[in-house]
This record gives sequence, structure tokens and C-alpha cells, in this order.
Amino acid sequence: MTDPTYLPPPPVPDAPWALFLDVDGTLIELAGRPDAVAVPPELPLLLNALDEALGGALALVSGRALAEVEALFAPHRYAIAGGHGAEWRPAADAAIECRPKPALAAARKRLEVFVCTHPGTLLETKPHALALHWRNAPAAESEALACMASVQAGLDSGFRLLRGKSVCELLPEGFDKGAVVAGFCTSPPFAGRVPVFIGDDVTDEAGFAAVLARGGIAVHVGTAGRPTCATRRLTDPAAVRAWLARDVLPACQRYGVPNP
Repeated sequence: MTDPTYLPPPPVPDAPWALFLDVDGTLIELAGRPDAVAVPPELPLLLNALDEALGGALALVSGRALAEVEALFAPHRYAIAGGHGAEWRPAADAAIECRPKPALAAARKRLEVFVCTHPGTLLETKPHALALHWRNAPAAESEALACMASVQAGLDSGFRLLRGKSVCELLPEGFDKGAVVAGFCTSPPFAGRVPVFIGDDVTDEAGFAAVLARGGIAVHVGTAGRPTCATRRLTDPAAVRAWLARDVLPACQRYGVPNP
């Protein structure tokens, strides 16, 4: 693991790439609430151009529910993995595949009580997970984490906690962005390309590890000194968008199609 402060910027493509893009904190700036984010108007047009240049080998990989990711970029459609891989659309025109939904009603009730007694915290209910946010109540972090640990302990085995930026998520074992990358890389148009994962959070580390294991490139977004297994860095979402438009798109138009 390396301090991202000292990582070099990502390269310009010199071979066909498969792009795996986190959304919040990577393509778009974070906000106080998940429903308060804004998508820059030029971003869908950029993603459309990249998707075309790559012959469809572009996927949005998010912890958000797949329907939320779709809504952010509607009416444009891409390959998407939502809920850390709980929901999956392998191509823009493909049907959505879903894992079975876990039983989390009792856990949700306990977390709703916590949110009611801790102003500024937020419970995000997803199809396959529960996420407790404290971005607007940073003093509640230790209590929020203790509550999530207690809720997890009260469940049957098979659930895990996943920390992120001012959030902790309760989700079933086996859902992570590394498994998403592995799944996409088994089939065209992603198979046989250089996999590139771009993300900003600890939840993206599994994706970084998966592309590195396949000879790919892992790009950390941000300036914080949290250790990462990524090998490249961009400072913020604006830098990501600029790099994609300035360096990646022209190169992908040369190398993106056909699949090698």
C-alpha cells in the first residue's frame, strides 16, 4: 500500500482499454447527501463518446443502487454494476441481473432509531444493503460505527461492514468491486483489454487490486494520505473529467476498437 500523494498521473492509452469508473467522488463531486449530487452537463456526452470509442468496454461501478446510477445519467445508458455488484447490467442494452435481496428489516429499524436520535446522520436504504452516513454530523462517527458493529453482530453470519468516506455500509459477503471487474473481464467487449479502474474511496480498493492482478492500471482520485494499492493518481473529479476528455478519448478513438 502506498501514500497516494506520491503517485504519478495515469498514462495515455497505447492499447485498447476497458474502463471501470466509480461515480461519486470520481466522476462527480461528493455532496452532503447522496441525492444532492450534480452531474456536469458535459459528462454524459463525454461518457457516450468514450463508450462508443471503446466499443462498449466502459462500465460504471458504484455502491449506489443501479436505478440511482441510471437516473443520474438518464436517458443515456451504459454497462453498470450497482450495489457493489449486487445488481448488474453487462451492456447498455442488456437486461438487469440481481442477486437475492437479504433480510434487513430488523437492522433497518435499529438504524432508523439511531438516525432519529443523531441529527445530521442519514440512513440510505438500498435494495441489497444499508448505509449509515455522517458527513453532516462528523462528531457522530464513533457512535455510528459502534451502532453498525452492534447491528452486524445481531445478524446471522454472511454480512460485513464496508467503511467509506463518512459512511459505513452493511451488506452481504461476496459483494465488492473486485468481483465486478472479474465478472466483466470474462466477456466481450471487456475481455482481452487492459483493465483500468478509477475510484476515490476504500470501497474501490478491491477494484484496484482486481485490475492490477490482470496487468491493468489503478487510479486513485484524491489528495488524502490514506494508503492505497493504486499506482496512479488524479486530484479530484474535475481532474478525472479533464484527463478523460484530453488524453483518454483521443487515444481510445485510435486504439479502442476492435477488441484485440
